[in-house]
Amino acid sequence: MEQQQHQLQHFIHPNHSLLFNPDDDKRGYRCWGCDEPVYGPSYSCKECWPYYTHHKSCAELPLGLHHPLHPIHPLILFPPWRYEDNEIYKCELCKEYKGEHTYRCSRCDFNLHITCASLAPTTMEPKFHHHPLTPFWKWITFTCDLCGKEDKGVPYQCHLCGFWIHGRCSIFPHKVKVVRHKHLLHLTHSSLEFHPSDSRFCQICVQEVDTCYGLYYCSRCDFVAHLNCAMRNKENINLQEFKDEDEGSELNESVDSTYKVKKYHTREDGIQIATEIKHFSHEHDLMLTEQLLKDQKCDGCVRAILSSFYSCVKCSFFLHESCANLPKKKRHPLHQHPLSLLPMKPSKDFRCYACHHKCNGFTYSCETCHFRFDVQCSMISEILTHPGHDHRLTLSSVESSQNCSCCDSRTYPIFRCTTCAFALDFRCATLPHSTRYKQHEHPFALSYSAEDNSSEYYCDICEEKRVKVLVLLL
Repeated sequence: MEQQQHQLQHFIHPNHSLLFNPDDDKRGYRCWGCDEPVYGPSYSCKECWPYYTHHKSCAELPLGLHHPLHPIHPLILFPPWRYEDNEIYKCELCKEYKGEHTYRCSRCDFNLHITCASLAPTTMEPKFHHHPLTPFWKWITFTCDLCGKEDKGVPYQCHLCGFWIHGRCSIFPHKVKVVRHKHLLHLTHSSLEFHPSDSRFCQICVQEVDTCYGLYYCSRCDFVAHLNCAMRNKENINLQEFKDEDEGSELNESVDSTYKVKKYHTREDGIQIATEIKHFSHEHDLMLTEQLLKDQKCDGCVRAILSSFYSCVKCSFFLHESCANLPKKKRHPLHQHPLSLLPMKPSKDFRCYACHHKCNGFTYSCETCHFRFDVQCSMISEILTHPGHDHRLTLSSVESSQNCSCCDSRTYPIFRCTTCAFALDFRCATLPHSTRYKQHEHPFALSYSAEDNSSEYYCDICEEKRVKVLVLLL
């Protein structure tokens, strides 16, 4: 190849010179060298363009090279159409046939795709391992000591301790901050952290973690996460500026920021109770009262009022005492951004991300994206003790194929039991323990077992047959 200023005489296209295109985006055209889309600097033939185009890097490849996978002979650059029909040009590294240029040793029938040959035999020094890692230049079947998956390829190995990993696994960061935890998580693959018999569960997906391989771990809180779960739920923050004492400082607003106290009452124990407030969600002052009215509903969570509440003497506006004290900002494990409390908008409803119901009360909303939470769902803890199950349930932040044990639907998010196969989606987990029906005088209580042993169940309201799993929580 003879290179001139802005031109290249390429041996594969000898009839015309190739012109250099510094920043052209040949969208829709593929490189004749590697068969990949052409973006950025490239060479193309003015006479044959757009049918003949090369990446700059592919056009400037050397005609021959020595490679550690075949050290006994040099390899010569060949285009795929130069091979004879009876020759096999499968790459010795990826074991695939591709329509790209190949470095070949004709004496040994040894072939390397140009993309595979460009894998430099460099030494890596990842922060999660104490020794340098070097490529084992042979295509083998191995189990990665970081992700635990068996695969075929060229692994990176540690000559001192027999540690083998995928090249792609070397990019896992040493530290990561995830939405579900307040401290930094450290990548560990040392069996010294855990006993092999320990049964550990990822706090993000609530699935078992194999502690013989890599995982993210907080030793201060005993928080464990799968590698991929942590990466999918990481926060994009500057880890160098992150300090434990600053965690959540932007959310440490006083709950009084949602209202101003106009009057208060001091109890005998010295605790002050706000009896009149100006809440940010309403134009009038609200008075604390314990006089319950029939069919009253809170304008914050749109649930029945059964205890003391704040009310407006000028209009029909009511707030649970707990809803009046909701924080103006908060974080939730199901979302990576801070959520802001927004008041109810007249004649406007929204669909809650957690329970998937249409709601029209207060909402916790993300200012960055369209994530919205009903306030009732936002108050559910990550660890749930439910009367319908004997074991604690943990909120999973990862979609899965597991169905809800109550309604048999497959929705996300879901609470999982780490002891058995029981699961509850957010909608069933937040069902009220009792409710009223306008055509029945008594309240309905949520039941966790059938009253009889019959195999058929019918709804007394719609009279349609119910599947048994829809009746029971256990």
